[in-house]
Amino acid sequence: MNIMDFNVKKLAADAGTFLSRAVQFTEEKLGQAEKTELDAHLENLLSKAECTKIWTEKIMKQTEVLLQPNPNARIEEFVYEKLDRKAPSRINNPELLGQYMIDAGTEFGPGTAYGNALIKCGETQKRIGTADRELIQTSALNFLTPLRNFIEGDYKTIAKERKLLQNKRLDLDAAKTRLKKAKAAETRASQLNSARLEGDNNMVNFSYMLNFLHVKWLKIWAVEVTKSEQELRITQSEFDRQAEITRLLLEGISSTHAHHLRCLNDFVEAQMTYYAQCYQYMLDLQKQLGSFPSNYHCNNNQTSVAPVPSASSNVIGSSALTSTSGLVMTSPSNLIDLKECSGSRKARVLYDYDAANSSELSLLADEVITVFSVVGMDSDWLMGERGNQKGRVPITYLELLN
Repeated sequence: MNIMDFNVKKLAADAGTFLSRAVQFTEEKLGQAEKTELDAHLENLLSKAECTKIWTEKIMKQTEVLLQPNPNARIEEFVYEKLDRKAPSRINNPELLGQYMIDAGTEFGPGTAYGNALIKCGETQKRIGTADRELIQTSALNFLTPLRNFIEGDYKTIAKERKLLQNKRLDLDAAKTRLKKAKAAETRASQLNSARLEGDNNMVNFSYMLNFLHVKWLKIWAVEVTKSEQELRITQSEFDRQAEITRLLLEGISSTHAHHLRCLNDFVEAQMTYYAQCYQYMLDLQKQLGSFPSNYHCNNNQTSVAPVPSASSNVIGSSALTSTSGLVMTSPSNLIDLKECSGSRKARVLYDYDAANSSELSLLADEVITVFSVVGMDSDWLMGERGNQKGRVPITYLELLN
């Protein structure tokens, strides 16, 4: 029963305190009550902390978007994090693209130029995916986690102490208001006690009695002065102590900035490592693709079907012309000489070639075939013959033999 009594009394006291603060806060907003202003240094620290919190949240959220563009994946990771469970490992976009390229290259045939190129590109994309995964893990550990710890830890403590400081200030201002009212009542009581009433009629006596009661009532307020002064001293002490606690916490923001600067350097270093790896991977891939015939890695906008490999001194069209786009074009004079040749010639095949349709002849590198021109055929093609097989062949795959 005593415990229940105590709880009820505490609840009533807390409700009274809350109501007093609410009234004080409302009167301050309406300009009907004085407000104790914080010193300029503390106000600057509070502003700095709020600014740090706002920008830290924005940087943290945008970094998460940069590292994981998929919003559904971010939500999933957030849920697993709150459940204190490890999120399942999922294939990322470069790894998925790489796997598709490898599968396509395998189906087209690793022996074909396109299939081989796809496999090499796929392997590079998977390496980039691995580097991307390492970037995410390193950035989350060295950059995002410290920022999140500040928002969810240090700043929450600051916000809690700041709220306590606000309450202590409201209590202090309420105490000042009560003291002011008590002193005003004491002054009024003193003035009424000094007044003298004249006359002996009933109205005068009745007025005297009312004044007497009024003075007694006002004296009660006068007694409150001492109590209000004591309460003011207590609230002022509590306010000063809370202001000092809050100030000490806020001064730690400078240390937070220094720590975040170190984390930022770690993040930049992780990005630098990631982009350097990607650059090296793509450089190696470019070199690998550069060893293929140029027709496999260059697009031209000509109407000819056959692409053009790099020219050599004894390849058909050896006096090749280099266009502004870096592509090698076969000299028209050599084509005319070859077309005007009425007989057949022997030619060595430079690169493998897969026939696109039944009118073409598939070729194997280093084999020797017979070639001859046909009237009306496209200038980039010749008719090739191997045994009883015959079909069109691209002239840029051939080396004419004397």
